[in-house]
Amino acid sequence: MYLCGATVQGVPHIGHVRSGIAFDVLRRWLAHPDRDGGGLDVLFVRNVTDIDDKILSKAADHDRPWWEWAATHEREFAAAYDALGVLPPSAEPRATGFVTQMVTYMQRLIERGHAYEADGNVYFDVRSLPEYGSLSGHKLDDVHQGESAGTGKRDPRDFTLWKRAKPGEPSWPTPWGDGRPGWHLECSAMATSLLGAEFDIHCGGMDLIFPHHENEIAQSHGAGDGFAQYWLHNGWVTMSGEKMSKSLGNVVSIPAMLKKVRPVELRYYLGSAHYRSMLEYSDGALHEAAAGYRRVESFVHRVVDRVGDVEIGQVPSEFAAALDDDLGVPAALAVVHNAVREGNTALEAGDGEKARAIAGQVRAMLGILGTDPLDPHWNTVGADDEAATAALDVLIGAELERRAAARAAKDWAVADEVRDRLAAAGVTVTDTPDGAQWALEQKDI
Repeated sequence: MYLCGATVQGVPHIGHVRSGIAFDVLRRWLAHPDRDGGGLDVLFVRNVTDIDDKILSKAADHDRPWWEWAATHEREFAAAYDALGVLPPSAEPRATGFVTQMVTYMQRLIERGHAYEADGNVYFDVRSLPEYGSLSGHKLDDVHQGESAGTGKRDPRDFTLWKRAKPGEPSWPTPWGDGRPGWHLECSAMATSLLGAEFDIHCGGMDLIFPHHENEIAQSHGAGDGFAQYWLHNGWVTMSGEKMSKSLGNVVSIPAMLKKVRPVELRYYLGSAHYRSMLEYSDGALHEAAAGYRRVESFVHRVVDRVGDVEIGQVPSEFAAALDDDLGVPAALAVVHNAVREGNTALEAGDGEKARAIAGQVRAMLGILGTDPLDPHWNTVGADDEAATAALDVLIGAELERRAAARAAKDWAVADEVRDRLAAAGVTVTDTPDGAQWALEQKDI
């Protein structure tokens, strides 16, 4: 699998990381032993575009070296992926590390009659490839590449493989003069260098279908490579119906989002829609999803508290069928929530072993979705956190005992007073057959 990763021009927002989460689920499912036919060995490559017009422009605006600007934001993307439980890729190549391979690629294209040099630039001749437009459905007469102007193009519809160096810009030597790579060339060079001339799956956002992925196909097929056999594209995260992007000024950064909800809850939210659908962001939708996750999480923890350790079980066939049907996560989540309802019923009936078996299935399903509440990734707390939680448990426990005694004596005024005081402190109380359970409410900051 190859995923078009980040262009590291700024702080990552939830629109950026949605593809990372969506295709992390695909990767986990392909590798899972309960999948029909068994788990596959998945080689997963996610690239970093660390040189392009926007990176150079923003670095210059802030009077910082372009490479330092790119490296800073690459680390922020890595931190965001890690915070949201996205598995690290098998390889994460940077565009600047594959210039030699790009030069070789251009030489192949020129030799095969699909590219030409002009004024130190190298362009792909779109008319040389009859299949051009097959992925996006674009007709050649309607093509507009939307790229910064170069010189020497034979046809305005041709796209840039290599840009002649401008004063003050970074450059690399080639047989056609110093310059830097065009965006589309980077991915073809990186993908085929690491995955071979032909590989299985290419992923990315739907906004990349044209021109980026269409041009990747053109230059790769033009060079004689089979390239990707399947293409998967995720939908946008939108606000008020518009694609979330920096240019629209409606970005929601990952650091800001993690002040609203926990990382596991944000991942659950971003991964809950079908990967091809649009995900309309609102605070209400985010908190509704977080509350839904906490209900699932609460069930698993209740089983652990009441019955003991819960081992990861097998994936139900209905869940597997949902993921096998174009990675149908919404249908898969319906299976999860049905299992939680059945498990809670078993707990209330005193059937702890049935509840534990169901909790094991829930853990297996959530593990594929990357949100297993007992996964160590979501349970990393320091000694100070543990001490604070233990102290809270004693103090809140005393309040809950006072509330229980008041309820038993039908002293509703005292019982309500305790409940309201805890609520004001951000503590939610849930009455269960096993007694009152408490949790800290997640609030906007």
